[in-house]
Amino acid sequence: MTCIAVANQKGGVGKTTSAINLGTALAATGKRVLLIDLDPQGNASTGLGIGHNQRQQSSYHVLLGEAEVDDAVMQTKVPRLDLLPATQDLSGAEIELVEFEARTHRLDHAIARSTGTWDIILIDCPPSLGLLTINAMVAANALLVPLQCEFFALEGLSQLLTTVERIRERFNPGLAILGVALTMYDRRNRLTDQVSADVRAVLGQVVFETVIPRNVRLSEAPSHGLPALIYDYRCSGSQAYIDLARELIQRLPQQTAVAA
Repeated sequence: MTCIAVANQKGGVGKTTSAINLGTALAATGKRVLLIDLDPQGNASTGLGIGHNQRQQSSYHVLLGEAEVDDAVMQTKVPRLDLLPATQDLSGAEIELVEFEARTHRLDHAIARSTGTWDIILIDCPPSLGLLTINAMVAANALLVPLQCEFFALEGLSQLLTTVERIRERFNPGLAILGVALTMYDRRNRLTDQVSADVRAVLGQVVFETVIPRNVRLSEAPSHGLPALIYDYRCSGSQAYIDLARELIQRLPQQTAVAA
């Protein structure tokens, strides 16, 4: 089982959109996928059609030891894609987790206790580098970084790579960077091309060849409680995520860590 944290401390870069649609694309290949919503906003849960009143148990209850993963996991409309939903309670988890001795390993231990037979676990992280994201990185053996094609994204990437190196040194030496996915790509914008070129110059082959374009259908899909791949399979955004999933699968057997 491969556990992938989808993380970037900057908000609005396409983390949740990537987690939902990659999960859907991977499930379509026949893999059993679990998406863990670890963002207090719960957008991944909403985007998969799971309403707030349906989330009786969540990732919050799992982290606090009040529920097991197996008990909190829900089926989605997507065959072979399960969800561990999030609730707003997660916003207080950062403070509550401080009381636990192994506070950075709560999610890792919970996943280890589960009996699920998933091939891939995707963790949708919050837009911060607090205890929730650290729990995700400790539990994961790979990191996928959605990166918006704008100037400030480069500064955020440097901070994230520094955090990854610290996680490796202290908690999880096996954490590898699976890849950086360029999102919200607009070919009409020169800055987009410049940022893409700069990121590829620094990280080389770590950056996925596939880029995710700015696409209205990607933005519309969550309001219908559906992944874009189901909402509009033929749109450019859906096709890009299918290509990205194909690249991701090719990289899984040979995850290579990148020096931060």
